[in-house]
Amino acid sequence: MLLEKAVNEFSKLPGIGRKTAMRLALHLLRQETSVVEAFGYAMITLKQEVKYCKVCHNISDTEVCQICANPQRDNSTICVVENIRDVMAVEGTQQFRGLYHVLGGVISPMDGIGPGDLQIESLVDRVAQGGINEVILALSSTMEGDTTNFYIYRKFDKMEVKLTVIARGISIGDELEYTDEVTLGRSIVNRISFK
Repeated sequence: MLLEKAVNEFSKLPGIGRKTAMRLALHLLRQETSVVEAFGYAMITLKQEVKYCKVCHNISDTEVCQICANPQRDNSTICVVENIRDVMAVEGTQQFRGLYHVLGGVISPMDGIGPGDLQIESLVDRVAQGGINEVILALSSTMEGDTTNFYIYRKFDKMEVKLTVIARGISIGDELEYTDEVTLGRSIVNRISFK
């Protein structure tokens, strides 16, 4: 049945159960064909045309994202985050004017994710090119986040760069994307030395 197929596809999305999937499918069914086509086209275009910034690995419509290309940003400070949602969370605080580096995850041996699966070497290369004074480690306060912080710390052990970690106003075990903007903003502003 076509409705069941649509419900199954919607329920594959994170946070969407079968009841919500049914509501979404029925909602689209009540819409004009042009509205549903525009929705479908937007999703296909998103998948086909969105790229990853060749500098920071954030999503972008161009080779270099708007943040990296913005001359108003502080090019001497890099905020290291786990994923794109974390970039959006930190940007939402309006407290950070530097650049980002998206790792694409955290080290998690239980999930089979090692340092080689992440964008750590490209971060080391960015810093080695010079001009970077501070690297802010803004990873979630989880065991995996702390492990990744320590791994990165060891990579920069011999480099002349200030390494800081966001203040722990964020509860241990909390995900950055779910932290309110005021707490996250204060954590960025009140960051501390990693050592």
